[in-house]
Amino acid sequence: MRTKLAGGLAAALALIAAFIWAFPVYWMLNSSMLSNTALQSSTPAFLPLGGSFDNFAAVLSDGGFLQALGVSLAVTLCTVLVCLFVAFLGALAISRFRFRGRKSFILALLLIQMLPAEGMFIAQYKMMSSVNMLNSVLGLTVLYAAAVVPFTIWMLRGFVAGVPVELEEAAMVDGLSRTKAFLKITFPLLAPGLVASGVYAFLQAWNEFTVALVAMTEDQAKTLPLWLRSFIQASATRETDWGMVMAASTLVAVPVIIFFLLVQSRMSSGLVGGAVKG
Repeated sequence: MRTKLAGGLAAALALIAAFIWAFPVYWMLNSSMLSNTALQSSTPAFLPLGGSFDNFAAVLSDGGFLQALGVSLAVTLCTVLVCLFVAFLGALAISRFRFRGRKSFILALLLIQMLPAEGMFIAQYKMMSSVNMLNSVLGLTVLYAAAVVPFTIWMLRGFVAGVPVELEEAAMVDGLSRTKAFLKITFPLLAPGLVASGVYAFLQAWNEFTVALVAMTEDQAKTLPLWLRSFIQASATRETDWGMVMAASTLVAVPVIIFFLLVQSRMSSGLVGGAVKG
């Protein structure tokens, strides 16, 4: 009886925590379908009864949204691909090979993460300006990749180290070359790690604001977080339409939700798989 009671209490606490976590997301969706008059009413509307998609239509009619969406998608996808490629090779190097300075390199990866991003803004701006890469997808991708790669290497290192090298050696004994043994044996086992690292890189690039604020100063080069900020600021001279603001925030979150739905089957195993061996 005590075990059942403890299990029921734990389940109830988990449900309460899940509700508290999910309620802001629900309130954003609910508010995005209500008019500004309904949102400013003294009586809160917990259900969007009589609501519409007018707020979404108004946001989508803003040409800046689609342009910012294209910039964000391009920068994010490029960042994810670059990070996975570079981090994968780096993780293989520090996990499979022994070379001078290996431990120092691993320690440097952690130390780099401790550097405050704000302290490098001036240097980053001058560097991008000197090579004419301000307000460009390539320039922002370079900055994002430089910030994300160190921790991504550290994540993938655990996954690579968790795959015994004896598996490759056994395949080589059976007649496979080192390259084929790696591609057919080791690489499929690293898929959860690549997915988990890709999710981290995706979230960092998609939600990043401060670096983009420094490097993307022109209107046509804005990412979605910058566009959302300017969208809210545009209402400073008039009454803020919170329904449109919530609709815009929902549209910014949609690509993240879609990405999670695509990778959720491998993401859970990937988040814990790297802890097997470090």
